[in-house]
Parts: sequence; C-alpha cells; structure tokens
Amino acid sequence: MRTVDLITKKRDGGELSKSEIDALVQGYTQGSIPDYQMSAMAMAIFFRGMTPDERANLTMAMVHSGEVIDLSGISGVKVDKHSTGGVGDTTTLVLAPLVAAVGVPVAKMSGRGLGHTGGTIDKLESVPGFHVEIDNEQFISLVNRNGLAIIGQSDKLTPADKKLYGLRDVTGTVNSIPLIASSIMSKKIASGADAIVLDVKTGDGAFMKEMDEAKELAACMVDIGNRVGRRTIAVLSDMSQPLGNAIGNALEVREAIDTLRGVGPKDLTELCLTLGSHMTVLAGIAATQAEAAELLKEAIASGKAIEKFKTFLTAQGGDASVVDEPSRLPTASFQIEVKAERSGYVASIAAESMGLAAMMLGAGRATKESAIDLAVGIVLHKKVGDPVTAGESLATIHANSEEVAEVRSKIVASIVIQDAPVTPQPLLSGEIV
Repeated sequence: MRTVDLITKKRDGGELSKSEIDALVQGYTQGSIPDYQMSAMAMAIFFRGMTPDERANLTMAMVHSGEVIDLSGISGVKVDKHSTGGVGDTTTLVLAPLVAAVGVPVAKMSGRGLGHTGGTIDKLESVPGFHVEIDNEQFISLVNRNGLAIIGQSDKLTPADKKLYGLRDVTGTVNSIPLIASSIMSKKIASGADAIVLDVKTGDGAFMKEMDEAKELAACMVDIGNRVGRRTIAVLSDMSQPLGNAIGNALEVREAIDTLRGVGPKDLTELCLTLGSHMTVLAGIAATQAEAAELLKEAIASGKAIEKFKTFLTAQGGDASVVDEPSRLPTASFQIEVKAERSGYVASIAAESMGLAAMMLGAGRATKESAIDLAVGIVLHKKVGDPVTAGESLATIHANSEEVAEVRSKIVASIVIQDAPVTPQPLLSGEIV
C-alpha cells in the first residue's frame, strides 16, 4: 500500500484499517515514511478526526512500536493514574503511598517536567539521596515487597509517539483529540497498567481550557482504554486556579507530607481521595467508592499512609527523615510576602500565570536542558472565594535572589480581588466510565 493513498483516504473522510494504521506507524518509526507524509496524515486526522476503532488501533500500533513493560510478576491489579497536567499538581506524591497503604500495588513510571515546575521525579529528587535509577527486576521486587516503586520513563517506550509528537508540535496539529488521546493512552498501556484512572483537567491552567474539550478528550481516552482491554475511568477536575497551595518542587513535597498526615489543603485532599477511591475499586480492594474512601481516610488517620511514604523513600535511597523534619528539604534563601493592596474577596487566581511566575524563579524548565532550582516557588495563602484584608499576605515567594520585582508583579496581576463575595468553581465536574 502506498502512503499517499492512505493520506488521500483519510483526507477524504475514509476509515483506515488496522493493517493500514500498523503499516503507517511502523514505516514512520523505521524511517521509510518521511516526515512530510506523516505531517500530511496528521493534518488529515486533525480535520477529519478518527473513528473509535481507528483511535484504538493507532494507540496499540504506537504501543507495539517499542518496549512494552511486563508487570505480570507483580501480584494484584496494577492501576496507573495519569493527569493531563496543571499548576501545583502534587497528586502522585500523595496518591501513590496512600493507595499502596490500603493494598493497591503501585508500579509507576513518571517523568521530568517541562514548564511551570518539575515533574514527579524532579519533585521526589528534592529528597536527598532519592533516585529512580533501578532496573526492572529491582522495580518489580520493590513493588512486591513495599507495594510501591517509581522509576523514570524508558526511552524505549512508544518511540512512534515521541517521533509523531515532535512532528505535531511544529505542524499545528497538537490540538487533535484523537492524536492527544492515543499519545497519552499508548504510554499508559505500554507501561504495563491493568487499569487506568485519568485526571482530566480543565480551565486556565490546564491544556484543555474549555469543559466541552476536556469531556471529549476524557471520553475518547476512556473508550480507547476499555476497547483494548484496560478498565479505564476519567475524573474531570478544575484547574482554573492552582491545585493546593504550593507551586514548586520541594514546596510541593512538603505539601504532600502535610496531606498524607491529614492536614493538607482541602482541594488537594479531596482530589486525591476521589482518584484514590477509583484506583482502590479498580484494584478490587473495595467494592464501592464510598468504602474505598473510608479505607483511604483511615490510612491517613492511622499514620499508615505517611509510613508507606517513608518506606518508599528509603527503599529508593531517599532520606526519609525529611518527612518528620521538612526543614531538611531544599530551602530558598529568601521568603518574600506578597500583600493584598485592597480588601475584598479573591475572585480569581490565574493558574497559568502563577505557574509562569514560579518558572521565572527557577522552579520549572523553559527547555529540556534547563536546570531546576528545587527550593524555589510560591506558596498561596488565599484561594478563590476567601476574604482578604488590605495588607494581608496573599502569597509567599520562595527565592534564591531578592530581585523578584517582576515575579511579584506577575503574582499581583494574577490574583483578582473584588468587593462582592465569590463562589468558587467546583473542584470536580463529573466522571466518565
């Protein structure tokens, strides 16, 4: 079959067969199909979309373009969680030890960040000594022994997706629901998950700004997962303001510790209990979400969750004493208060702008080669709907330089205060199963 015929077929609204999609992905991965032809196909998909069968077949073709992790040596149902990303998204740091504490095996591959703050691995490396450089045999052994291990994403997973994503990024085809969904799901499936819980975010700080788009993406990913034999569920959550209070690597680790102790921010706690209850049900540990939520709350109250976090850190070389002594985490040289210029109520906090302010301090990467300052970031003291008095602290800047005027101005511009009381957006907007 000629590639140009497949491009024409999709351009004209036709449906590609499994064998045609397999040949397309294999040829592009191996280099026999050039970038210009795959660019044309991506644009055809952008405008014509894909059927449910096409999306599932594209996903599995990308899965089989590289290594597929075999987690059959781990007892129990392996449930993975994926977030579409946001600002202050500390959920993995809380969820992994929390669900492991009630018997859900967590064998997670995570990545480094590009953008506002570091990824899960960057955040964990705020803990002195912690590392993810372990082989698959050690990885499986740690999960069987402790119920939890996290390693870095293998470069051998889904090479077709990596190559196609780089192409989409420069051809105006990033915002294609079928291509986004197959990209995300291919990595989750190749990572060995039996079941998948998706946290699909919407709002200012999310990739999907509009609820309709977020719902469409969530439904598409859930359909792919279920169609290829992975039980999948999606939760829709708000990212119109930062999640929790902390934005920055070591600062988010501190917040995760607080949350595992039961004294974390209300929104972060609520989201982790919701996602965690789905993971617990999918793993067969609880029959209902209500039963699962009670198990998770008990794990926090009894101290099992925080002890599991300590065990996890120690097993991967980390200094677990930071849990009881958070001051041992990287700490910025300067803490600078950003005070309210007027009284009223917090009407909005622009999540994306706050994330960029944190990146300006060094908390994130502008490029893959950028170095991250693990100590810096921003801690919010107010959330949407909270009352504010003039002169009261809205946020604290954690910086390693006193020259933060530009960052301060960005934070002030990101937080809108008005006279009338405000009702914040609900954190959770529904589920798709």
